[in-house]
Amino acid sequence: MLQIEIDHLNKHYGGFHALKDINIAIEQGSFVALVGPSGCGKSTLLRTLAGLEKTSSGDLRIAGESVVNKPPRERDVAMVFQSYALYPHMDVEHNMNYSMRLKRRPKQEIADRTRVAAETLGLGALLDRLPKALSGGQRQRVAMGRAIVRDPKVFLFDEPLSNLDAALRVHMRSEIRKLHERLKATSVYVTHDQVEAMTMADHIVVMRAGVVEQQGSPLDLYDRPANKFVAGFIGSPAMNFIPATVSPDGRKVVFEKDQTQSIALDRTLVPGMQLLAGLRPEHLSFAAGPADLAVKAIVEGVESTGSMTFVTASIASQQVVAAHSGRPNVSKGDQIQLYIAPGNVHVFDAKTELAISQER
Repeated sequence: MLQIEIDHLNKHYGGFHALKDINIAIEQGSFVALVGPSGCGKSTLLRTLAGLEKTSSGDLRIAGESVVNKPPRERDVAMVFQSYALYPHMDVEHNMNYSMRLKRRPKQEIADRTRVAAETLGLGALLDRLPKALSGGQRQRVAMGRAIVRDPKVFLFDEPLSNLDAALRVHMRSEIRKLHERLKATSVYVTHDQVEAMTMADHIVVMRAGVVEQQGSPLDLYDRPANKFVAGFIGSPAMNFIPATVSPDGRKVVFEKDQTQSIALDRTLVPGMQLLAGLRPEHLSFAAGPADLAVKAIVEGVESTGSMTFVTASIASQQVVAAHSGRPNVSKGDQIQLYIAPGNVHVFDAKTELAISQER
């Protein structure tokens, strides 16, 4: 069952077209991430869902009912902001149940809902504390508790973890996902961090300049990116791109700046076609393999995190990154060979930057 339907939605700010014909269908109980670079329109779309921004055209339905003309309080959604937005003079308990007190809900109902939310988020011992006495992670949990108390149809998260340090961000990622599964809620989560999106979401919507570039499951976007932008945005480190042309037999791509080097394909393409060969860092292997799967490279730098090693190298005068789970014995200036399986080579049209289909 669809919980949210966004149908040909547009948003204009004067002459600026912020959202361009957006179409998204969100299943009840799913966790959807809106991702893209700064200024792509993801936060504008979330605020439009919440009713904080008016639509210019198109329809927006929640649980089958159009809400484009409804104010925020009548949409039955709860929003968790990046800045927490807690009242500094109220303790945790009163911050969490403020919206219910405004609606003059029965005292027992307020107490019961606050208790359940506090237990769910591990805030039971902090109910009498003011926000200034809480850590960043605790404040974010209070902000989520305020949303849970309302028991909305939809939870909206606007980059809620961007103010936290790296270790706490990883922990809170897991906590938000567990919370989502426990509540079986429908959640829409805005982030510029594709790792957050990949690890948390069932469905990802990639946006650029107000347009939905591609949407689907995390692995669909990773394995089958629709264009160069999505391919470069999804995956960390980012995909490498090398200008190339298709060989006369259509079975290889030949590097433009070093035509003595080529990569085998698992498909047949139009000979002479200009394209971009997309190589994910984790698919560039240091392990020896067949000669026709090897490319020559010169090491430009080596970075190790302990568990992973990232080798920056030059292939056909193009800088690439290779990711290795071990510790390869390579140093700056070394001439090495990297291997990539034909099935791991992505190809994009050089002009349109669209992914080229499996067979032509």
